[in-house]
Amino acid sequence: MGIIELILMGIGLAMDAFAVAICKGLAMRQVNKKQCLIIAVFFGGFQALMPFLGWLLGSRFADKISAIDHWIAFVLLAYIGGKMIAEAIKEKDEVIEIEEMDAPLDLKELLVLAIATSIDALAVGITFSFLEVNIVEAVTIIGVVTFIISAAGVFVGNLFGNKYKTKAEFAGGLILVILGFKILIEHTMG
Repeated sequence: MGIIELILMGIGLAMDAFAVAICKGLAMRQVNKKQCLIIAVFFGGFQALMPFLGWLLGSRFADKISAIDHWIAFVLLAYIGGKMIAEAIKEKDEVIEIEEMDAPLDLKELLVLAIATSIDALAVGITFSFLEVNIVEAVTIIGVVTFIISAAGVFVGNLFGNKYKTKAEFAGGLILVILGFKILIEHTMG
């Protein structure tokens, strides 16, 4: 998996974090740069940690299922991407109501959100072990991409509201499904 594919993977995985970051930006009258940095660090950090944990888990079993690893990668990516697309379509009419403007960050809530938005990355990490991806390069790219996208999400939410939340989640899901098909095609034709 090349750098371009890893960047696309990072973008696809970051869309849940982007959607949550938009919601955080909605609650700010003006972007609080310190809070924006903390949000980006939490989301970027967990988005990097989870694929690493998945890779560790997958590495233990990679030799036992190497004959079907491309199918597992395809199914996981297609499922995660399909789920994101379905959620984006389902949430079309969702309007987010802000209870309190400029509320201080609740770090426990942010931790739960960071874990919840990075669970998909755990499954992707499992596929990395089957594809023999350089895990340090992969988690670094995914973490940095998510950091940047999450910080941008706070600004987008502050400026535009939740206008782009659904479109971002749909695009992220589509990217993951396409990457899943690409892996499957490369392994069945190669």
